[in-house]
Amino acid sequence: MASISRQASGRWQAKVRRVGFPLRSRTFATKTDAEAWARAEEREMDRGAFLPTDAAERTSVAAILDRYIKEVFPRLAGQGKNFHANMARMKAEFGNISLSALEPSHIASYRDKALTLVSSQTVRHDLGLLNRALKMAVIDWGIALPRGLPTALVRLPKVPRSRDRRLKPGEEAKLLEAAEAYGGEIGQIISFALETAARRTEIASMRWEYVDLKSRVVTFPETKNGEIRRAPLSPRALKILKSKKRDLGLVWRMRPDSISQAFARVCAKAMLEDLRFHDLRHEAISRLFEKGTDLNTMEVAAISGHKTLGMLKRYTHLRAEDLADRLAGKKTR
Repeated sequence: MASISRQASGRWQAKVRRVGFPLRSRTFATKTDAEAWARAEEREMDRGAFLPTDAAERTSVAAILDRYIKEVFPRLAGQGKNFHANMARMKAEFGNISLSALEPSHIASYRDKALTLVSSQTVRHDLGLLNRALKMAVIDWGIALPRGLPTALVRLPKVPRSRDRRLKPGEEAKLLEAAEAYGGEIGQIISFALETAARRTEIASMRWEYVDLKSRVVTFPETKNGEIRRAPLSPRALKILKSKKRDLGLVWRMRPDSISQAFARVCAKAMLEDLRFHDLRHEAISRLFEKGTDLNTMEVAAISGHKTLGMLKRYTHLRAEDLADRLAGKKTR
């Protein structure tokens, strides 16, 4: 039963009481608006489609993102260093809007503006996080979204064509020669990356306690996808680790940024253009398929740590010439 009353302020308050439903109350500038709202609420209750949206009306998008970041984000590994800047842009765009008022157009507007500042892959990650935060609000935090997930109606930006830069014949030798002249650990790190397909951050965070030279296995407790990965060590990778002084600390003295800086200088010295450290991961994964190891796709995925074959495919760039050699029974590399 709905009741409409005028408050001392002159505004009109509508209350809807129905057995089995929470009390609904809202104030309006006019009596007509109050009556229309009350009738709409009663119709929703009558046809069993009523959702208590008070929490969604009181909660802003920024509050949900902040809660997600506080409770969930610390458990996620491998997030980009610009993550918080991206979240700040998202909250600036529509953070003050309530969950009940959030529309796909708000999210699409953020997408289009963000694409002028960061990569499409970063925007996809941001919208994916927003989607997960909204889902968590509904499933775990009991906040009903009256119009469903707005992210479901937003088109994600297309994934750019993946890099296919691989080492050309003779480039590995030039790279290692320049690394030896540069000094330090960068030469060993380059060789280790080519043998293991490990990421820069995974290599930099390696600890001796996670290296089992007897079993020829290294464990990466923190990876980009948040899962622990145990990777086999090739004879060359094993030789590199055995040559290093072992203690109870980190395997390498170089941090991620230091690796990137040293690698850039080595590439410049070797006169290798458009080569990034992450390209070594592409090279290593492609070699696992090409070099005649008879590893199947799932085995390569276990080494690289890819959770889906689609992502593994993006990191694999096979040379047609090498595949022709394999068809002819010749070994490659």
